[in-house]
Amino acid sequence: MPEMAAEGRKLLYQFGLGLGFLATIRPDGGPRLHPMCPILAEGGLWAFIGESPKLGDLRRDGRYALHSFPSEKVDDELYVTGRAVEITAPDVIAAVRAAYGAPIQTDDEVLFELHLERALWARYGPRPSWPPVYTRWAQGS
Repeated sequence: MPEMAAEGRKLLYQFGLGLGFLATIRPDGGPRLHPMCPILAEGGLWAFIGESPKLGDLRRDGRYALHSFPSEKVDDELYVTGRAVEITAPDVIAAVRAAYGAPIQTDDEVLFELHLERALWARYGPRPSWPPVYTRWAQGS
């Protein structure tokens, strides 16, 4: 869905650097939500995750949800879910690091590829506007 992909990129990169909220699953099954910097590069969606509870969550249970930051101009939003896979290949790490566009603070950040299983794009009219127009995508559909 090229239009959805292009609009999703705009929403994630609306502030220059990729910004989103990453939800993971705590060991007790509850949700954990934190802001982070998603990276669109090499034909995929990526995240460098430093030493944190989020890192432990993804290593234990790779399920995630990612939501775009709210925009100052429009209420449009992007939401994706799937499974995160830890990447250790040095060439892939180097390519994604180069595409990131900001300095990575430490060398111990772990790279994850965020595989997409579902996506939802909500488009709103001028504020205030309800309901949005939803575009859905699911892997294999």
